[in-house]
Amino acid sequence: MKYSGSCHCGRVKFEVEAPSHLEVEECNCSICSKSGFLHLIVPQSKFSLLQGQDTLTCYQFNTGVAQHTFCRICGIKPFYIPRSNPDGYDVNVRCLDNQPDSITVIPFDGIHWEQNAHNLALKSQEDYAEEQLL
Repeated sequence: MKYSGSCHCGRVKFEVEAPSHLEVEECNCSICSKSGFLHLIVPQSKFSLLQGQDTLTCYQFNTGVAQHTFCRICGIKPFYIPRSNPDGYDVNVRCLDNQPDSITVIPFDGIHWEQNAHNLALKSQEDYAEEQLL
């Protein structure tokens, strides 16, 4: 299923291909908790930025690997490139314009990120993404 999404002001628009039933992670780390991010990690091939590249800015911290992109106008972070999956995109399900048929939320212990990040590594792999679409 193809979903469209955007930031609050609408200057950043994107599409993402994912199943109609989503399994997403809710992380308890400080940045995810404070931003209300609900994680849908997909391969690069399943994500398209339609407009707003020039409106995005990036926040990096800690190791500097994750690229937390957000709209410099409204401040919303609709997606980013995660440290756990630098070959993919992590979309905030709360920024999708059309919501999925159903969502299963899986708690993720991001406070202890180093011990748990390996559980996310396969999500940006093409094989995993194709399996989820079936």
